[in-house]
Amino acid sequence: MSATRAEARASYAIKAEVRDPHAQYWFFAMQKTMYGGKRIAEGDVVYVFASENQGGSGLISRGIVTAGEPTPPKKGAARQTPRVSITVKRLEAEKRRLGRAQLKPFANWDDGRPETELNFKLYRQATNKIVALSHEAAAFLETFF
Repeated sequence: MSATRAEARASYAIKAEVRDPHAQYWFFAMQKTMYGGKRIAEGDVVYVFASENQGGSGLISRGIVTAGEPTPPKKGAARQTPRVSITVKRLEAEKRRLGRAQLKPFANWDDGRPETELNFKLYRQATNKIVALSHEAAAFLETFF
């Protein structure tokens, strides 16, 4: 898939525990969403980051969402982070490394760089999550495939 094709759809990144990085499909249940991640839907491009907090190595794949469903809110909770469950079909493995160590130097939150956007959205907080990406961040990630 070319960068142009990836930009034609909404693009997201997920940082989560990935037990089998070579699987053809992944199911991510009840994932926390931030920075617009709750809008992820079938047909969207998703860049999969295997969480380093759970033994992963950062960016491992580009995929496409084949199914997505919001998690219903818990009754009685005053405030909840939106969560979704998605199934992702693996399209292509990364060709070079991108993870916490490579993104850590990009910490000037106002510099407008795609590397900084990724560092802010994925690594500023340690939690696993799904985030929406700008066209610039998606184009940057395409260079890893």
